[in-house]
Amino acid sequence: MKNDQKYDIKVQVRTTYLQDQSDPAQEQYVFAYTITINNIGSVASQLVSRHWIITGGDGETREVRGLGVVGEQPLLKPGESFEYTSGTAISSIAGSMKGSYQMVAEDGFHFSVEIPEFILSVPRVLH
Repeated sequence: MKNDQKYDIKVQVRTTYLQDQSDPAQEQYVFAYTITINNIGSVASQLVSRHWIITGGDGETREVRGLGVVGEQPLLKPGESFEYTSGTAISSIAGSMKGSYQMVAEDGFHFSVEIPEFILSVPRVLH
């Protein structure tokens, strides 16, 4: 078995615009994102840290790094998944996020999992 199949994590994202927490007059648009992390590899792996790149439609970019996600460093056995919801605010009606999770497999192998870019958008703004 190749290493890329042995250490295989799938990331799925759903986003929601939080109108009640946003303040367009102050250029603050708040979004929740729900992430599902699935271990489709053959070795148990632990999410150790995260790195996000958050970009607003105005081109403003900020980076966020930290240990775990929502205060946890989940250990995912093969076939297991972990889901969490978090949020972010941007200063424009649309933007995007992308990043990576840093993982450590049960056998000590360190690897990174890409979080593909996803869109943050106020409903009915982007077609």
